[in-house]
Amino acid sequence: MHIHSLEKWQHNHDFAFIHEKGETRTKQVFVITIITMIVEIIAGTVFGSMALLADGWHMGTHAAAFAITIFAYQYSRRHATNRDFTFGTGKVSILGGYSSAIALAVIAMFIGVESIERLVQPLEIHFNEAIAVAVIGLLVNLFCAFLLHGQHTHIHDEGHKHSHHHDHNLRGAYLHVLADALTSVLAIIALLFGKFFGWSWLDPLIGIVGALVITRWSYGLLKDTSAILLDKNVDQENIKEIQKKIESDADNRVTDIHVWQVGPIDYAAIISLVTHYPKPIEHYKGLISDFKELSHVTIEAHECSEEPCLVPDS
Repeated sequence: MHIHSLEKWQHNHDFAFIHEKGETRTKQVFVITIITMIVEIIAGTVFGSMALLADGWHMGTHAAAFAITIFAYQYSRRHATNRDFTFGTGKVSILGGYSSAIALAVIAMFIGVESIERLVQPLEIHFNEAIAVAVIGLLVNLFCAFLLHGQHTHIHDEGHKHSHHHDHNLRGAYLHVLADALTSVLAIIALLFGKFFGWSWLDPLIGIVGALVITRWSYGLLKDTSAILLDKNVDQENIKEIQKKIESDADNRVTDIHVWQVGPIDYAAIISLVTHYPKPIEHYKGLISDFKELSHVTIEAHECSEEPCLVPDS
């Protein structure tokens, strides 16, 4: 058998599904964040404003997270056809989302610790300057959130549930922007109450609340991405639908089935079945062809030597 004749039987492992618009917009947000960071650090140094300086370095941590996001996109695309990766580089973007979730958790921890310290040992707050910084930060982050929002893929399977497939890498970047926007909103509220009612204690207290909210976002992203990275089976309801489709044909009985995610919208499946009337493997793959997200399917059919329980339709 010639090598060229084997190509049609080989699987395509390009499961990266590069979101070009997501990558482009992440780069735009990265540039905006870097510019804002530089301006705030320079202004904070020149005018002696700790509020500006602190917010500038805070923006720097998010810029680092965006750099991870962009790297994940580029690495996935560059190595999409590299045979060294068993199932392609689809999980690189998911790993980027996982890394962003860890960065979010670290940021939440620092915000929480700093807020507790300021609650115990209050510092003098320059309200007008701090409010101006918070408003500028909020406007920048709302614009960045607008750029990143909604860049996820919807897959519609005929006869099946409508399922949402998220770009976890982009989701991580979006949550970083959202975290900044949230801290800006909470800061503005606290600073206004502090300025007009003298409630200076509200600033660190709301900082703790913001840290808890960001921690929750981080946990959600960690939970979703770690499940994919550890090859956790998909939802049992979806597995039952695949099994039902195979067992509706002849006397097929599924003895073992594993379905897991290998990319942002691509899944792999290994299925073992037993039947008295074995057919070519392509026949069984055809039974589940409606499940478009199954990009890599391996099926083994075993012939049962016992007396048939069912007689197939002629």
